[in-house]
Amino acid sequence: MTTIVVNGVKREVQAPTDTPLLYVLRNDLELSGPQFGCGLAQCGACSVLLNGKEVRSCITTLGSVAGKEVTTLEGLPSRWAKQKGLSEADAAKTLHPVQEAWIEEQTPLCGFCQNGMMIKATELLEQTPSPTVAQIKEAFTTSGPSPHLCRCGSYTAIIQAVQRAATTMTKSAKVADARRQGEIDTPQPFGRSLDTATVLRVFPERSIA
Repeated sequence: MTTIVVNGVKREVQAPTDTPLLYVLRNDLELSGPQFGCGLAQCGACSVLLNGKEVRSCITTLGSVAGKEVTTLEGLPSRWAKQKGLSEADAAKTLHPVQEAWIEEQTPLCGFCQNGMMIKATELLEQTPSPTVAQIKEAFTTSGPSPHLCRCGSYTAIIQAVQRAATTMTKSAKVADARRQGEIDTPQPFGRSLDTATVLRVFPERSIA
């Protein structure tokens, strides 16, 4: 029996320790986010976060993640909620900004690779909140064991989605800072119920016609 932490929850798994993590996640824990693409860590479809770092779950063994924190696509909302200190009720209604950006930009085509793309984007934005286009391209091509592959060619949309998510996460951080400094008295849904003076202090780049 191996104990692993998946999306913030301790799970007991009865499987050989050399079982690929991907098989455990999909077959034992019934998490369908990570995809089986190549089985050789050459495409990125199976990616998950392991203690915040992207790994390819098709070649990562169950034994190697014992006691460590695994985050799958399904766990991104709770990861974001924890980072922002949201209540359980609010967390249940929350999507990660990366997921929201993927929806807003209508990024997926067939969608098979997008699990890995969103996992990599999350890792990048947690390390580099405002990446340049060059940094985004580097993250998806040379920072892992292989480039993240999209057979449909949605790379431009992926870059745009990462940029959108970066903007959302950066503004959210500004709101949090303003709240800590007492400029916002009570938590409000982002983009609502902020007076003009506060908006201009938190987001000086905005103009009010």
